[in-house]
Amino acid sequence: MKRHAPATARNSGPLADVLAGELPDRGKVLEIASGSGEHAVFFARRFPRLRWQPSDLDPDALASIDAWAAEAGLGNLEQAIALDAADPDWDVGAVAAILCVNMVHISPASASEGLLRGAGMALSGEAPLILYGPFFEGGFEPARSNIDFDRSLRARNADWGIRHVEWLDGLATKHGLVRKARHEMPANNLVLVYRKN
Repeated sequence: MKRHAPATARNSGPLADVLAGELPDRGKVLEIASGSGEHAVFFARRFPRLRWQPSDLDPDALASIDAWAAEAGLGNLEQAIALDAADPDWDVGAVAAILCVNMVHISPASASEGLLRGAGMALSGEAPLILYGPFFEGGFEPARSNIDFDRSLRARNADWGIRHVEWLDGLATKHGLVRKARHEMPANNLVLVYRKN
């Protein structure tokens, strides 16, 4: 029932170091597309004053998340909820932050569009939307590994692919968000942080 994502072990520590400077001290963090659930456990343990709300669209992922959570026994880790980022109504209430790790490139553009729309509705004040993954961006030569990865993604599913930062910035603007930070990460990944204008 528990899934294991090898990349999680590699990126959890560096990502948590960035999150420490971007997340609020308290409140509920909504994690979109939580996948195996390993990140949710790692971050709930690392940030005990935050309530961690994992979510996913895949029933098998939801089962894996809850299995990891049950094993960890953390009081600040909520039961996973079914959530489609592309859905126009998330029904999650106000949240202190939204985190989305490695979803944007392995989902259709409508999922990213829904993510920015949903974040624009759910976030207020300085609450951040934090995206992690590989991205293309103007003014930066793309890494050969990302070019090859993008090609392999599109061969698997024509709706997938590494997205351009400028495209995401445009979506954010439409929904009252603006990019406030960009962090370079290992393995040619980035963390992008959006907040309300």
